[in-house]
Formats: sequence, C-alpha cells, structure tokens
Amino acid sequence: MTERERASIGGLATGVPGLDQVLGDGIPEYSFNLVAGEPGTGKTTLAQQILFANATAERPALYFTVLGEPTLKMLRYQQQFSFFDVEAVGKAIRFVNLSDLALEQDLQRVLDSIVREVEQTQPGLVVVDSFRTVLRAVAADSATELGLQSFLQRLAIELTNQQVTSFLVGEYSEAEVHGNPIFTVADGIIWMMQKTEGNASVRKLQAVKMRGRASIPGLHPFRIGANGIRVFPRIGEVPARPEARRSTGRLSTGIAGLDEMLGGGIPVGDAVLVAGPAGSGKTLVGMQFIIDGLSQGEAGVIAMFEEYAEEYLLRARTLGADLQKSLDEKKLHLLRLRPLDLSVDEVLQELQQSVLELGAKRVVIDSLSGFEVGLAMTEGSEMRQSLYRMIATLTGMGVTVLMTAEVAEAFAPPRFSSNAVAFLTDDIIMQRFVELNGYIHSVMGVVKMRRSRHSRALQLYEITPQGLVMDMVLRGYDGIITGVPVQRGVVAPPAFPGLTGRESLVLQSLMELHDASGEDLHRQTGIAQQDLTSILVRLVAMRYITEAPVDGEKQYQYQAQPRDAMQERIG
Repeated sequence: MTERERASIGGLATGVPGLDQVLGDGIPEYSFNLVAGEPGTGKTTLAQQILFANATAERPALYFTVLGEPTLKMLRYQQQFSFFDVEAVGKAIRFVNLSDLALEQDLQRVLDSIVREVEQTQPGLVVVDSFRTVLRAVAADSATELGLQSFLQRLAIELTNQQVTSFLVGEYSEAEVHGNPIFTVADGIIWMMQKTEGNASVRKLQAVKMRGRASIPGLHPFRIGANGIRVFPRIGEVPARPEARRSTGRLSTGIAGLDEMLGGGIPVGDAVLVAGPAGSGKTLVGMQFIIDGLSQGEAGVIAMFEEYAEEYLLRARTLGADLQKSLDEKKLHLLRLRPLDLSVDEVLQELQQSVLELGAKRVVIDSLSGFEVGLAMTEGSEMRQSLYRMIATLTGMGVTVLMTAEVAEAFAPPRFSSNAVAFLTDDIIMQRFVELNGYIHSVMGVVKMRRSRHSRALQLYEITPQGLVMDMVLRGYDGIITGVPVQRGVVAPPAFPGLTGRESLVLQSLMELHDASGEDLHRQTGIAQQDLTSILVRLVAMRYITEAPVDGEKQYQYQAQPRDAMQERIG
C-alpha cells in the first residue's frame, strides 16, 4: 500500500505533559478507549485533564458520571487543579448523571441515554466515569458475559459512528484483565497503577494497547501535582549521534594538571565518573568543569541531589565565578532534585529539557550517591539499567557528562559506586585519602579512559581558595590505592612549610638563581606560564619572595625570613 492509499488517523493531543509521547503522538481520533486501574491512581483526573484541554463550545465534551458520590462533590475536588476551568462547565463540558438509570439495572436504557445525549450535543469527546459502576449495577440480572460484550460493541459502534473520541473509566485489578470483553473491544487501554515498597510509593502508567499507534512500551512514572498529571516517558532506545561519538575534540576540566593526566582533557561526548570519599573535592571538580565551559561560551546543566542551590552559588563565588549571572543569562540551569521517590525517567526528562533549551554541551550530576538515596525503593533494583539508558541518551545528544559518586571507605581498597555502575562510564577519575608521615594527603589518578591515552601516575592535589590544584606525582610509596601505603625510603619533611610541591620547586630554583624573571623560572622549572604566575603571586603574598621591576620586567628574589615569620606563615 502506498503512502497515498494509506488511511490517515489524526491524533488528539491529551494536554497531559509526556502522555502524547508515550501513546505515540496522542490519542487516535474517534477511538474507543479504556482508562483502568485501582482506586486512587488518578483515572478521573486524567480523563478530566484531557477533556479540559480539548473541549470547546463549538465541539463540546460530555462527561457521564455513574458515581457513588454526587457530581458536585467530584467537581469540587477537581477544581483544585489548574487545568480546571469553571467557565467551561455547562458550556464546553456538560456533566450528565446516570446513577439513577444504573440503579434500575437496565443496560439498554443506559445505552439509549448515552446515545441520545450524544446525538443532541454532537460532542467531540465522551467520558463515562465510572463505567465499571454501570456493569456492577446490572451484573446480578441481565448482564451475562454475552450481553455485556454485545452492549460494549454497540456502544463502541454508536460513539465511533458519531465521530466521537471516547473514554471509559473503570476500576480494575490486574487479575481481572484476562477474558474481560471490554479489553477486547477497546481501541486503546491506558492502565494506571500505584507501586508501593516499604514507605516509598510511585505512580506508573502503561499504554497496554493503542491501535494505530507505536506507543512506548513499559511502565512510565507520573506525578499528580497542582497542575494535574505529568507523565515522565520511560527512556527507550535512543540512537547515538555518530558525529558526536567520532569527535576528536576535548573539553578542559578547568584544572590544568588534571587535563594533562587525561591526555589533554575529556573527549567530547564521554561520560566521566569522579569517585572519592566525602571531602575529597568531587563537587569542586564538577564545578570547575562547568565554570571552564561557561568561560568558553558553552552552556551547562548541573543536577544536584545534595546541596542547596544557594550554597553551591556561594562556593562558586569564592572561586571568582558568578554563576547567578550565568543563570540569569540562560547559559546555566541548576536543577535541585531532592524529593524522595524519584525515578530515573523523571530526572532524565528534566535534564533533556534543560539541555535542549540551552543547547548545553556539559552536564554535571552531583552526585550518584544522592541520586540513589532519592530514588524510589521500587526503582532501586533497576538502577544500573536505568542509568545505562540515561547516560546513553545524554551522550547520544553530544553532551559530555561528569558524574560524582561517594566512596564510603576512605582508607580501604576503592569501590567506584555502590551499584557497580563504573562499567557504564567512558572515563574514571579516582580520588583517595592516604596517610603519610602522620598527615592526611589527597591523591588523584585516572583509572580508565576508553578513547584516549592517559597518565598512570598518582598525583597529589590540594583544595585551595582558587579551587582544586594539582601537585607533584607521589613517589617513594607502594600500595597507595589499597589504603595501606608502604614507604620505600625516608621522605624528608617539607623544606618550605605551607607550600605545595610545585611552589617549593619554584622557590628552590629562585634560591639557586638568586634573582630571576618569570621567563627565567619558566625555563628552569618547566611550569606553564599561567600556573607559574599564580604560584609567584602566592609566594609573594606569603613573603617567601619579593618582586621588583627591573627595566620594565618583574624580577623575583628569595627573601630569607627568621623562624618567627616562618611560624606565622604556617599558622
């Protein structure tokens, strides 16, 4: 059959965020649908949200109520949602009560009443809520299985002939699905449920059946809030963009020494895991990664599961970065996702939306440990599969993702995450605490890079007011990453208290040269000019050296200090 010969079926937008995507481009026009599930799952709210999004005075909707409670009581509760329009009641949407007819136990009269109202009103949409109540009211006498199936088929034919899109709302358990005639007659079936485990509860929705539509399979989490229902479509098969994965470009972490360890930075489109104990600077690595991108004109997204946004912005300000300005300029999104009972699909939708809005190239998830705590207990068993789909989706969009994860054992052999998700990432950066000569030191190493050569060295680093700063390679010890390092030789105490290894190297070189320019020290130490300038500024501030202009160029000289001055610097 050619495209010209194929019949076209229009789609009706539901007005429920995320649901159209799940159903495969909305509800098919003139279809006969069932909204089913156990009490309290949101069936009535879903049906009314669809009606208020589509009904007009010219093409109204009919809402047949067969409820144990008065219609006015139901409407009073539904008015709490923002989608409810009081002005539309009685005009765009008419409510018709069938309770009395249902109690008379006459299916034919119920059918006649529905058909009569439809013919008189000429609606675009019809809802019968609760349809299950009609069947229960007549089941004792006239509603044999054959009679029920005949009634359903006639109702479906009448509504379809009138070019009506209809919804039957009913309370069913999963055990009642098999052999029930209504599930055969219906063109579409939307199943709503509430899964509970421990104290956690998650609402989920499934498009069990949708004729003429390629709906997304599986269970899709949804929330009921002030605006009604919002569905978070389950992450499906997302084709990666080949050009993103073939890119030879790299992104700086904003930490010069770390970029060198990574072979020049993070390959574009990689997923990076920074794993370390509490206080090791994981959040700082992610922050400097985002700050560097913003300085290059690249938008970024940060998903936070632990800190408050205000605290994060304040910490960034100490590094000289005004992230609030980037937020105001729509160059940065800061997502604070802290509620319990989260789902991976919910988090991904927030991230995807932010990435698309900004055209972001960098995403930081801080942290996977906080994410696991906030994740609903019902989702925990699928953590690895869900993370795999989330990472594949983001990197498939060409985004470089940096994730942090806390390692609980600070002085034990490393584990990169509690759910063994390390294999999902392209690159792993390990942070460790080691005890050497009575002091706690921080060590970093690159454990894995799929698409690049990288340093195998374990390098000391410090957390300074300017951010995380890499220091020298740790030598003279074996078994550092086991948490029980073994010293191969005697390590002398620091010759210059309060200085890092590279700062000590600059100072030692200056003592040998007596006085020197920045260029002289660059040639002597091999330290990059930008890093060298920062080191010289700090040495001057600590009164280890002095600076003076000579022939228009700064000259530096070692300044010997008495013991009291040295103790002041240490203190």
